[in-house]
Amino acid sequence: MRITTWNVNSVRARLPRVIDWLDAARPDVLCMQELKCRDEQFPAEAFEDLGYNVAVFGQKSWNGVAIASQHPISGIIRGIPDADDPQSRGMAVVTGGLFIVNLYVPNGSEVGSDKYAYKLQWLDGLLDWLSNETGPDDDILVTGDFNICPADRDVYDPAAWHEKIICSTPERERFERLIEWGLTDALRHFDDSEGIYTWWDYRAAMFRRGLGLRIDHHLVSASVLQRTQGVEIDREARKGEKPSDHAPVTLILGDAS
Repeated sequence: MRITTWNVNSVRARLPRVIDWLDAARPDVLCMQELKCRDEQFPAEAFEDLGYNVAVFGQKSWNGVAIASQHPISGIIRGIPDADDPQSRGMAVVTGGLFIVNLYVPNGSEVGSDKYAYKLQWLDGLLDWLSNETGPDDDILVTGDFNICPADRDVYDPAAWHEKIICSTPERERFERLIEWGLTDALRHFDDSEGIYTWWDYRAAMFRRGLGLRIDHHLVSASVLQRTQGVEIDREARKGEKPSDHAPVTLILGDAS
């Protein structure tokens, strides 16, 4: 089973690229972030034509998450961690035998700003929501664009990013709390090396120069970790004309025992 997370950076603007990639890669599940469209504007038919079921939680012009699955989708929850939050940033479904939580964590803009405070509050709420809705003994995958580099090895220049947004200690502490709750960073379970990135700024030829951040993650519960065979980052999808600034990141699972 293959489950991909991908911040597509506007699903309508990049639909041909997304659909071409999906048709070629054929993951069982695709979790998308930053849709930048309302539910009724989401191009569901293009996904359904490839045999995918779709659940969407959109927002006009900004944010938005969606899940496309070759398996039936049930138990849809929209509005994570706070159903009253006007920003569409989190949803969960049951599909393929897993409870999958798809997140577009706030960027936070700048350390000390109101948006930064919102990000920390949002992350605190996420942990509370997980604790109330499920437990680490369940078959859980929490995935998406976290807008957090968990450690210095996840950023191309740790000194330049020290205590800056995405790399600040309070953000990293909240990521670590998810790990302590009972989740594992699937990629780091297999590879501790530096230079593994999932996002590259469009500016200054950052992708060509290999200067990126690892901010897209798969966090898995213990039972899912037992099935995990690896994580792949498709750098080829970051190349070419009008790409997203994120690469698709795919979790590879073996069959359940």
